[in-house]
Formats: sequence, C-alpha cells, structure tokens
Amino acid sequence: MTRRVVAAKIVGTFGVHGELKCQPSRTGEPSIAAGRTFALSQAEDAPRVTLAAVRRHHGRALVTLDGVATEEAARAYVGKELFLDRADVELDEGEYLDDDLIGLRVEDETGLPLGVVRAVEHYPAQDCLVVGARGLIPMVAAFIRSIDVAAGSIVVSVPPGLIDPSAAEEA
Repeated sequence: MTRRVVAAKIVGTFGVHGELKCQPSRTGEPSIAAGRTFALSQAEDAPRVTLAAVRRHHGRALVTLDGVATEEAARAYVGKELFLDRADVELDEGEYLDDDLIGLRVEDETGLPLGVVRAVEHYPAQDCLVVGARGLIPMVAAFIRSIDVAAGSIVVSVPPGLIDPSAAEEA
C-alpha cells in the first residue's frame, strides 16, 4: 500500500459556487495549489480530486475542486481529508514526519543502545521522542546529535536518568 499523509481537511463550504474551506496540515500547506491532485483516503484505489482554484480569504485557504460548482455538490466533501503520497511531501532539511522517526533505534554517542522510538509527542515547548517504557527525549540540539532515517538510527547525548530513572545520579 502507498503510504500517504494528510495534507488538509475540508472543514466547510463557502458561498454558493462550490468553494470549500480548507485547513492544511503543517506538512501539506505548501501543496495546496491549483492543479494539484489528492487522494480522499489511505486506500490504494481511493478516489482522487484535483484543485481547480485556490485563494485566501481572511487567512484561510478556499479551494474549488474540479467538477464541483455548487454549494450542494461541495457539501459532500465537508469533513473529508486530502492525502498526499509520502514521496510527494516536501520537507526542509532537518524536518521529519512522526512516522519517519517511529521505530528508529536510539543510541548514545558511544553506540550504546538506549531503546527504540515508540512515538513522538508534541508539547508547547518542544517535540519529544518517546523511547522505551517512559523516556522522553526533547528534540533539541542539546540532546539530538544526528538523525539518519535511512540507517534507522538517532544518536543522542542525554544526562544519566533521562531514559532510565534507575541510572540517575543522586544529588
């Protein structure tokens, strides 16, 4: 199955000519453009839609789909998500999707294995890798030395006890 990521969600209709209010994901924002085609689900044979037009109104993206010209026809798309194939997602240097990091081995700078990334948590201060049963590693330069998705590893420099509380030094 082709791996897809959510590029946007259709959150409502706008006007009487079939425009739709579109809420792009952070990853999908650059992809919301006229002429771009999206799948409507993760399924291999998912129906596809093409954006005929895109415009901004009060900071929100309004899109028109090919073949959708009335509010009634547009209503059928409200609540649906627009998916991009993972290969079509454009990321900047040092940017990763959560799914790219989950399952990577985490090791210290000497090569000592510390666990596997189970999830990525998003907090207001920073994102954190969830490693092992309950270890959280903030995704900041002070801790993350390198990420190599192709090699399946993340090298970190963390203080004792951050991942394994039993290894913490007594104060």
